[in-house]
Formats: sequence, C-alpha cells, structure tokens
Amino acid sequence: MENTNRTKILTECALLIALGTILAQVKIYELPQGGSVTAASMVPFMIISFRHGPLWGLGCGFINAIFQMLLGGVYPTPAGTALAMVLQVLLDYLVPFSQIGIADIFARLLGKGKASSHMVAAFMVGLLRFFCHFVSGFVVWGSITQDGISAVIYSLSYNGGFMLPETVINVAAVGLLYRSAPLLFGKDGF
Repeated sequence: MENTNRTKILTECALLIALGTILAQVKIYELPQGGSVTAASMVPFMIISFRHGPLWGLGCGFINAIFQMLLGGVYPTPAGTALAMVLQVLLDYLVPFSQIGIADIFARLLGKGKASSHMVAAFMVGLLRFFCHFVSGFVVWGSITQDGISAVIYSLSYNGGFMLPETVINVAAVGLLYRSAPLLFGKDGF
C-alpha cells in the first residue's frame, strides 16, 4: 500500500509540475531584465504543499526552479564573478521558487481548512519570493540602475513591478480554487 501511495503522490507532483511549467510560459507581461507576471504559475506548487506537506512542496519547487532556469535563461550578471553568478542562481531561482513549497506551513499556522488561510499562505510565499528577488536586485544586479536611483529603491520598484501583480493573481487563484474545489487542497482530493 505504501508504494501505491508514493506512486500516486509522485504522479500528482509530476502533473502539477508540468502544469506549473506551462502556466509559467503564459506570460501576461515580462520585464526586460527578467521577471514576469504569469497565469497563476505558483498555484500548482502550493497545491502540492497543501496536499502533501512542505517537504514534497520544497522538492517540487526545486524542480520548478531548475525548469525556470532552463526555460527562462540565466542572464549574465553585471559583476561577472563566480560569486555573483552563485548568488544569482540562489536568489533569483533556487530559493524563491523552491520556497513556494512551504505554503502549507503558513496554512497550518492559520488554521488549515479555510479559504482565507490558504490565501494568506499564498500571499506569504509571494512575499518571500519577492524578498529573494529584491535582495538579488541590489546585491547581484545593483549596478543596473537608472537616473541615479539607489540600487535598493530600483530593486524595490523593479521587482515589485512584477511580484505584486504575480502575488495578487496567485492569491486570487488560490481563493477561487478553494471555494470551487476545496477537495484539491486535501490529501484525498484527486
């Protein structure tokens, strides 16, 4: 029975990773130095977390991060150093996309089983993802500023320009899905 359950979870994860990857390619708009607003591409990874916990979510989020790098391209950093490249991979890809998988932790803290708990969880992982991109913006990409604006302010506005709408779309999608198909958010939902 254990192997059957594990196979079912792996199959669900593969399907949701594929869905998330497809949704990430449906871009509402894309910024010139990277970053885009997508068709709720974070939701499948949050559903994995809600259904099977943060470890499965983190693992699938990590796979998502690898796909984001492969499909979106890793831009060369202005500094051009090995450290800058490592920080870029960590702060622009691995950490922000992997951590989407911890959504279940926030939902549990708020009382899992309510649409609002899942929506706040979606907001929190969007906020954490923004924070990673924001830090990368001034640490890794700090030399790309315009009109004498500080790197921190530039990073805040640039990354906020895509992460705010991205987060709003994902929070709304989680709320709508929870209200219309709450079984998707439980272990036995499919």
